[in-house]
Amino acid sequence: MSNLPKDLKFSQEHEWVKTEGDKVRIGITDFAQSELGDIVFVELPEVGDDIEADEPFGSVESVKTVSELYAPLSGKVVEINEELEDSPEFVNESPYEKAWMIVIEPTDKSEIDKLMSPEKYEEMIKED
Repeated sequence: MSNLPKDLKFSQEHEWVKTEGDKVRIGITDFAQSELGDIVFVELPEVGDDIEADEPFGSVESVKTVSELYAPLSGKVVEINEELEDSPEFVNESPYEKAWMIVIEPTDKSEIDKLMSPEKYEEMIKED
């Protein structure tokens, strides 16, 4: 069904996580954007903000609905994707490349091990 990038981990809330050295890049999955429809606005935290695992860190607004973005990990925001402010459609067009949302320095890297592999995530979305 979906060609999930093999180097990513996934959360129950349809966020993806890519480990890059001691930092982690986060976005939403292709499945999530397809469920939401056309994204018209993305709200992200500020650089320097602390985010908590399983707590909202921002939201995406589509023509149909507003959805909270839930942090897959706890950490400090070190970078945000400012392009999404002007180009929220990247979330629909390129969820794994152009539409990354934030980069964090995780508080506890072992939290990454609790996330799903691409295979597990695929099983979960098939069951929905």
